[in-house]
Amino acid sequence: MKNYDISVIISTYNSPTWLQKVLWSFEQQTFKDFEVVIADDGSGEDTKSLIDSMSSQVSYPIQHIWHEDNGFQKTIILNKATVASKGDYLVYTDGDCIARNDFLQVHVENREKGYFLSGGYFKLPMTISQLISEDDIRSQRCFDIMWLKSNGLKSSFKNNKITAKGFKQKLLNTLTPTTATWNGHNSSGYKSDIIAANGFDERMQYGGEDRELGERLFNAGIKAKQIRYSAICLHLDHARGYVKPEMIEKNLKIRATTKKEKRTETAHGIRKS
Repeated sequence: MKNYDISVIISTYNSPTWLQKVLWSFEQQTFKDFEVVIADDGSGEDTKSLIDSMSSQVSYPIQHIWHEDNGFQKTIILNKATVASKGDYLVYTDGDCIARNDFLQVHVENREKGYFLSGGYFKLPMTISQLISEDDIRSQRCFDIMWLKSNGLKSSFKNNKITAKGFKQKLLNTLTPTTATWNGHNSSGYKSDIIAANGFDERMQYGGEDRELGERLFNAGIKAKQIRYSAICLHLDHARGYVKPEMIEKNLKIRATTKKEKRTETAHGIRKS
């Protein structure tokens, strides 16, 4: 069994068109020693067909980890994908985030024992999300601010995420008021640290379920590094019909307990107590 330097864990649910754009983006990566593990929260046949088709078109291996659709169970499928991963270092992202060609290189260059990495995303409107083609990803023009603006992107300070280079990039990573947290769309850490924390808390549904893992890592003495302006991914627009207020409320209670009791692992994760 081949081991990879990195396993990229991509969560998805019934969004094959968006997932295809994401998989194209990983074909463009300058860093090559990785596998993709798709954490599929119960998608239908369209997603399976897409993954089968893409597996023969890309140069990296793809594992498709699937379970039956039983509502929002992202934490459960992420844990299964984490266990199945063959890399020592895990990069987590979502099936609606197109990665710039240096995305994995940035994670590799910044990884360090005793840390996890915290990245962000650059939100696109639906019009541009739909417009981006395989050719736009291959040529990387979808990361060109002038191309984005010519297709309707408005001017904003946030555009610095796309344009910042060198010293400015480092400065913005340092000065950003956004706290470095575990963000499911763009974070990475050593598999051994994630296994020690017992992965994601499977009681949690949508709303801070990724951050709670980061909070346990903090409690265990792992620090976070901010790579918000250097590990770049474009977030494709979509509806969020699965969000319910009771999910958020339940998750906030779990996170409050994690904080108060300084928990470093969950009893409701990969290993069941």
